Amino acid sequence: MVESIRNKSGIKMKIDSHHHFWKYNVNDYSWITDEMKVLQKDFFPQDLLPELKQQGFDGSVAVQARQTLDETRWLLELAKRYSFIRGVVGWVDLCSDRLEQQLEEFAKEPKFIGVRHVVHDEPDDEFMARRDFQRGIGILAKYDLSYDLLIFPKHLSLAADLVSQFPGQRFVLDHLAKPNIRQQERATWERGFGLISQHGNVSCKLSGMVTEADWDGWKVDDFKYYLDAALKYFGPDRLMFGSDWPVCKLAGSYDRILALVENYLGSSELIIRDKIMGLNCQRIYNLARTSG
Repeated sequence: MVESIRNKSGIKMKIDSHHHFWKYNVNDYSWITDEMKVLQKDFFPQDLLPELKQQGFDGSVAVQARQTLDETRWLLELAKRYSFIRGVVGWVDLCSDRLEQQLEEFAKEPKFIGVRHVVHDEPDDEFMARRDFQRGIGILAKYDLSYDLLIFPKHLSLAADLVSQFPGQRFVLDHLAKPNIRQQERATWERGFGLISQHGNVSCKLSGMVTEADWDGWKVDDFKYYLDAALKYFGPDRLMFGSDWPVCKLAGSYDRILALVENYLGSSELIIRDKIMGLNCQRIYNLARTSG
């Protein structure tokens, strides 16, 4: 059954740029520890849809959570069934000699909009400098695909080198590169964050912040420095809201995570709110081609 939603918020185009679905099992999701019991269950489109409807979203972008081709196929099947899923950022093996065959398979699907690799889990901190990985990045533009950077602050300098080598490739920095908000660590993160922002082919998601803070005790003021820095370095044309649902449930409900960003933007001009809450996502991920 196809489900759709309609924007009731007054924002021109309201899109959640980052969330996940999964069929939970211990082996595939070993990173979900016992302290994350709230995540030890299935999360499907029918679970997210009420949240999106309540908050007046027009659509959303599903992002990979496992590094398998089968998960990418599954997400694309969900996107066919649920029209509110405007795009899928899936996984392919960027280091494989068969990368183009994988991309040819998925490129037939209009909602296949981008690729992500879980770089921050790679044991080699220099993973993004690998020749085979960079060869794979170089192929993505041929298929008009973005690449989501999932990294830690220690990777930002190398990531800046990577994006400089592919000026025609669209990159999206997930979760502000996961700064340590709990400890309010700033200097090292801001140096790298400012460095990568100098490259106009990189955008940034205002996502994943609450899980880098004190899950049970975070306050709105904990995030002001990081949000200020994001707006300072990337500006209103290269930022987009993402809930990181259901991972965000570790530290807060969907509406609380949304309010964190919307209240921060509350005094901004309407056009800035329009851009960050949806228009930028539509443009950066080229979602116009997936609607209809």
